[in-house]
Amino acid sequence: MRILLLTFYFQPDLCAGSFRATALVEALRRRLGPEDRIDVVTTMPNRYHDFRVSAPPVERLGPVEVVRLPLPPHRSGFLDQARAFSAYFLAARARAAERRYDLVVATSSRLFTAFLGARIARRQRAPLFLDIRDLFVDTMRSLLFPSARVVLLPLFSAVERHTLRTAGGINLVSEGFLDDVRRLAPWARISLHPNGIDDLFLQHHFPPPRRDRAGPRTICYAGNLGQGQGLERIVPGLARRLGRGYRFRIIGSGGMQRALAAATAGLDQVELIPPVGRERLIGFYEEAEILFLHLNDRPAFDKVLPSKIFEYAATGRPILAGVRGTARAFLQREVAGAYCFDPGDIEEAARLVSTIPPGGVDRRPFVDRYARGRIMDRLAQEILALVA
Repeated sequence: MRILLLTFYFQPDLCAGSFRATALVEALRRRLGPEDRIDVVTTMPNRYHDFRVSAPPVERLGPVEVVRLPLPPHRSGFLDQARAFSAYFLAARARAAERRYDLVVATSSRLFTAFLGARIARRQRAPLFLDIRDLFVDTMRSLLFPSARVVLLPLFSAVERHTLRTAGGINLVSEGFLDDVRRLAPWARISLHPNGIDDLFLQHHFPPPRRDRAGPRTICYAGNLGQGQGLERIVPGLARRLGRGYRFRIIGSGGMQRALAAATAGLDQVELIPPVGRERLIGFYEEAEILFLHLNDRPAFDKVLPSKIFEYAATGRPILAGVRGTARAFLQREVAGAYCFDPGDIEEAARLVSTIPPGGVDRRPFVDRYARGRIMDRLAQEILALVA
């Protein structure tokens, strides 16, 4: 059996999609027979333009061959990303045509990686399994200007419907996606396997937060700085409201980075740090007393379950989260020491901060339940059932 796995991001790239795809390939590899092979077709590391890491264009890891395709230079803009995805789409389709596959798997937060999987699976008459990390059309409906929505959403909706209905199996990382996907692909076999905690965080001992009574309490955010997070709407006002008794460390990059920098100019208690490797990130987490999460106030984000929740939870730090919908319900149900406020509500966020006691939070049951390795093992079993 030969499996084709399509993912726009893969190790050593620095993002949730890369971490998930890498763990999924490892879980599939453990279940292969001696004659089975996996071809991973991905891109050269490109998630952040200001975090460069090298990787070979072709890498063989036992029965796994990883092909990393080059992309044109791009940043976080819509047109830049469209050009990058077009380059990946065409090159990956040509690469896949060179071999015959028994199963096609696509893990996708952006619709067109999943659409690429559907096109290849139909051409090769192979079963398709989709791992859906975001509802692209729903997100675009919340982010695009009205004039662009009129032109693009009918096209995107048709592509999304065609893609989902091609799949024999679909996994969703958030239960908030379930109703939409059932409506679009009513006969598909649907599973729910969320993101999880990687071994790097499971194996690291996080000491309790250290309180320096002479200095400010540190609130740390790490991740994308995009429209979906809306940090430029909350961090400047919250930093001013909390005053110099607190400092914010914002680690990451993205399309709204400049807007955030402009909005926090002159605020000494806000530090913007470019993306860092995960080992160094652990050090920043250890220096923090509170970890911060925020999603923009748009209807689409009520359905998502951010992967950052799992990483944060493993540190034992309190979590201050500006979220609604699925993410809030999950935090309140599953994660001890999570303090939730409505996105953009500075006064409620400041009130919650004042109620967060010093010290850490024991989340051992959560950490055991959401180890990524176990979650990916279950997902791999469902994927391979398509060709059993």
